Amino acid sequence: MNFFFVMNAKKLKQYFIILIAAIFAAGIIYSESENIAVFTNVSNEEPAAIYSIDTDKKVIALTFDISWGEKRTDPIIDILQEKNVKATFFLSSLWTRDHPEIVKDIVESGFEIGSHGHKHENYSTLSDEDIKKQIKTAHRILLEETGTTPNLIRLPNGDFDKRVLSIADELNYKVIQWDTDSNDWNNPGVDNIIERVVSKAHPGDIVLLHASDSSKQTHLALPEIIDQLRGKGYEFVTVSDLMNPSSVEKTEVKDQS
Repeated sequence: MNFFFVMNAKKLKQYFIILIAAIFAAGIIYSESENIAVFTNVSNEEPAAIYSIDTDKKVIALTFDISWGEKRTDPIIDILQEKNVKATFFLSSLWTRDHPEIVKDIVESGFEIGSHGHKHENYSTLSDEDIKKQIKTAHRILLEETGTTPNLIRLPNGDFDKRVLSIADELNYKVIQWDTDSNDWNNPGVDNIIERVVSKAHPGDIVLLHASDSSKQTHLALPEIIDQLRGKGYEFVTVSDLMNPSSVEKTEVKDQS
């Protein structure tokens, strides 16, 4: 009986070691901030999502997702213009089609336009054909309404898997995530939003913010976020500027399944 237990214990230990080795070989890392398992693309040969840029330069990209509503966007545009801040807006194509005047303001203000997809649903749950349809439909509507050809996409809910990454790449899109989540979508209080962004910000950071009506405190926190980050020496750039080789040294990518 004891011999049987020892033999099984040894086998279990061997299996455990093999499992750990397989996990590291696959590049699986658990992200406490997102509560998800993310896969690092060590070779950089496969498409991967971009979370931040590895650089010593104090450049940072503020990004705003918009999927619904019409009350919050204009105040955010006004603040960004008043403070001469570059930013990237990821627009849902359904919202874009329904709010042409606000979209026109975003474009004429010189902000970068990215896609936030068509319907706001998790693309990892869709078939390959439906993923392609969602991205292509959004692309067509954004091109028609903005006059620009988007090549950056932030997927609805930040949800994707390897299939979504591969299809986005096939359609000439780079998937943009974030390293700092402002948590503004949760309306935790203006001071909490400010503290979260300013304390977590770092060179090459991509910051997630929202300009949808459900995020009621973003426009109130934004001026202080800008002022405090400027006080720390940060320059505000678009995501494309952030990825420009003349501005940064290396792109940090992560890959999720």
